[in-house]
Amino acid sequence: MKKILVLGGAHLDRRGMIESETIAGASNPGSWMEEAGGGGFNAARNLSRLGFSVRIIAPRGGDANGETVAAAAREAGVADTPFTFLDRRTPSYTAILERDGNLVIAIADMDLYKLFTPRRLRVRAVREAVMESDILLCDANLPQETLQAIATAAVANQKPLAAIAISPAKVIRLREALPQIDILFMNEAEAGALTGKRVTDIREWPDHLQALGLRGGVVTRGAQHVIAFSQHETAVLRPPIIDNVCDVTGAGDAMASGYLAAIAQSRLPSEALRWGAAAAAITVQSFSATAAELDMDLLANMLALVPDAEML
Repeated sequence: MKKILVLGGAHLDRRGMIESETIAGASNPGSWMEEAGGGGFNAARNLSRLGFSVRIIAPRGGDANGETVAAAAREAGVADTPFTFLDRRTPSYTAILERDGNLVIAIADMDLYKLFTPRRLRVRAVREAVMESDILLCDANLPQETLQAIATAAVANQKPLAAIAISPAKVIRLREALPQIDILFMNEAEAGALTGKRVTDIREWPDHLQALGLRGGVVTRGAQHVIAFSQHETAVLRPPIIDNVCDVTGAGDAMASGYLAAIAQSRLPSEALRWGAAAAAITVQSFSATAAELDMDLLANMLALVPDAEML
């Protein structure tokens, strides 16, 4: 069984869903939910449900929200080894969604992640976890210097490194580490923030991103075409149309999970892109940021609805 170590965000997600047409500057009727979330944590749970041995290391406060995260890790079978700060509050992400599931606005209260400094990587348990893993996955919730230290550790230990961009504001923390990252998962806004480019054709992204030293990546555009590239292959895919979208939160993390699951089984990027699209399609049909029912059988069933990728 492949071992995946995740270093990144694990916090509380709060999401409000507006029930009717959104009226800016006014009170909108809707509903509210809370659950554990975070880019790295969502991917960790997905990958565990897909049969991998997954460990996550993330800062956490000594509060009830931290207990919520710990319980979600246990439920998903993720080995949870946090840095716990008893006098701090667990980070949180608060989002407002339109009734079609699209994001209106969000607030990220993530100050605790600043305490995940590079020296934390020198703790013996963390060094051992890195050495024992087959794949490292980080997200841009962590400080820039820590992300660079993770990339350096990945190279030193000859481990493939994947990263999740998280947001346009945070992805720039990964810029210096790009030459050491094997796969970066991002949407088009995050790719634009990283490169300073605006493109009309998604096929232009690999050239712009490789010019920054990035070895491989996946760029999504919501329900539109997604592109994946490595040093040897580039592929484009139109995701399957999903009629009953409940919530798009976690779709990008699911794409990363499915893609990495395929890569871990030595699949080519073109096939990994199909796995990622299938995992994302399953996730957007759930009201949660991860689908509790996700497993390899369900992924295989959804793959039947995903077209072949177009090779470029």
